[in-house]
Amino acid sequence: MTDHLPRIPRSDALDNRERILEAARALFATEGLNVPLREVARRAEVGPATLYRHFPTKEILATEAFADQMRTCQLVVDEGLADPDPWRGFCSVIEKICELHSRDRGFTAAFVSAFPKAVDFTADRDHALKAIAELAGRAKDTGKLRPDFVIDDLILMLMANNGIQAASAAARVAASRRFAALVIQAFRTVPERAPLPPVARLALVLPGMGR
Repeated sequence: MTDHLPRIPRSDALDNRERILEAARALFATEGLNVPLREVARRAEVGPATLYRHFPTKEILATEAFADQMRTCQLVVDEGLADPDPWRGFCSVIEKICELHSRDRGFTAAFVSAFPKAVDFTADRDHALKAIAELAGRAKDTGKLRPDFVIDDLILMLMANNGIQAASAAARVAASRRFAALVIQAFRTVPERAPLPPVARLALVLPGMGR
């Protein structure tokens, strides 16, 4: 009988898994996806073999590490779709998506590129983009979103938002909020002179200087 019972993971294996995910989230958020898996293992205080036993590829590790962000992203989009004012809902999505991505470089890199090539992540990303495209169509019908807006403009926005260099995480988020306000003005059919969020102190990064 016992041969047919499901195997329950040992507590130390579960602890290792959570430490690996915690380390991956921290490193991906600040350094992006180029962090070597051996650095994730070192931060988690486990051996490389332990890491690969739980997460055989970086794609699998990243997909699980970004699960919360993807759920939040989808929630933001769903809230925008539920707004009875499509333009207001669209603006809310732009603002919240920019802030969400400003807090995690790795999530942006995964979202806008072919990485990770994990089925679950790709399906969730495509679902979010299709929902935003639907919301954009509704906003265009109100006459407030410029008719030549395409979903590729959203990807371009996220890539630019990810390039913000700031002295601190708080400054990066503040700069992202100002950037989102500027983007919304650009997306609007007739620009408004609405006040922008406060200016944040940014770090100028020249070629060859790194971050």
